[in-house]
This record gives sequence, structure tokens and C-alpha cells, in this order.
Amino acid sequence: MAKAVKEQTVVSEGPQPIRVAVVEDDAGLRQTLETFINRCEDMVFVAGYGSAEAALKGLPGDRPDVVLMDIRLPGMSGVECVAQLHKTVPDAKAVMLTAYEDTDDVFRSLTVGAFGYLLKSTEPSRLKEAIREAYRGGAPISGSVARKLVDFFHTAAQREPRGPTPQDTALSPREVEILRLLASGHAYKQIAVELDISLNTICTHIKRIYEKLHVHSRMEAIRMFRSHSDAAPSSPPF
Repeated sequence: MAKAVKEQTVVSEGPQPIRVAVVEDDAGLRQTLETFINRCEDMVFVAGYGSAEAALKGLPGDRPDVVLMDIRLPGMSGVECVAQLHKTVPDAKAVMLTAYEDTDDVFRSLTVGAFGYLLKSTEPSRLKEAIREAYRGGAPISGSVARKLVDFFHTAAQREPRGPTPQDTALSPREVEILRLLASGHAYKQIAVELDISLNTICTHIKRIYEKLHVHSRMEAIRMFRSHSDAAPSSPPF
């Protein structure tokens, strides 16, 4: 009689490598990042995607710990992709990897759930540490971008506050709809397509929103929108 073979479970020793995915439309850069990540002793490259749409389909099955996400992707933006990934892959930490030092992009990324914002010119040693930092729950941000954020807040703090009245800040239903889409990470062109109105009309609405809320940027408007959304339903202006 043949003896039954008992199945043995192999238990790996030591910490598991950080699972990293890349969403970047430049195939050459994706390959470079794949090679770089796989050379790090505590990381493994699990997937690379050239568009947000493809990433949304594949990343839930890839189970990445950290996702390096380009902002300016063809089609859906990296910011909107992060907003959706936050729902489908909640444990993944997204770090924006971009060539731009745009303050609005930084705020939009962070408000939808990104953990960090790095420039593509970041030194390899810093990128490696940033991935580890994001994995541990930190918020890696390139030094030059951090300085822009500090300047932004200093400028905002120096402005003389002006408390808007309910009459000043009463937004129309269309303006509230546009502001909701802005807060969810949509770009102006995406809002125009979704609402089936021209880009010029969107810009006009946004200008009026700024005037009514007495703000000077997208992020100031979004912050005010979120503060009123979290308040009682009767609170002005929303």
C-alpha cells in the first residue's frame, strides 16, 4: 500500500518585499522603473500599466502595496484614477510621480487619497526611500514641491480674512455640481464632457464660484466646499 504523502507548508522567513506597481504612459520609463524596483532588495515590481483605465481593471488583482502614478495620463487622469483606486484597492498607497510642480495638482492628489508627490527627476536613492516611506504610511514629497506648499500657506495666512455672507456665497445648482466634480479630482475638460457644456462655459462658472466664495484658487474653493458639506444641512452656501 502506498503511503500518503503529507503536504508540507513552506513558511517564508523574514519580511515580505514591498509590492510596487507603476501607472505611466511612457513605456521606456515604465521599463526603467521596473528594472530599478526589482534591483531593490526589499521590493518587487508586480505590474505596469500605460493608462488609468487599464490600471483600474488590473490593480485589484495585483494587490500592490505602493502605486507610482503619473498625473498626466491619456484619457482619465492619474488623480481621478487614485480617487477610484482608493475605493477598490484601499490598502495601496499611491505616490504621484510627475514632471510638474503644480500646486493645484498636489492638492488635488492629496485630497483624493494620494500619499505623496514626487518629481520624475527625483534621485534614485530618494525614490527608493520614498517608496518605503509611503509603505510605512508616510507622505513623501519632493523638496521643491514642499517649498511651494509652504509658500502657498504663508501667502494664504497673510491675506486679510473676509467672512462671506450667505447672500454672497449662494451657489446655483450648476455651480454646486461643478464644484463637486472639482472636489472629486475632475479636470476642466472632463467636467465639460460629463456635463455636456463647453470648456468656456465651465471656466465662466468657475470664475463666478471663486467670486462668490471669495477665494483665489481651486483648492481654496474645494476646502470651503468640504467644510460646508461636513456641516449641518442648513449651513450656507451649499
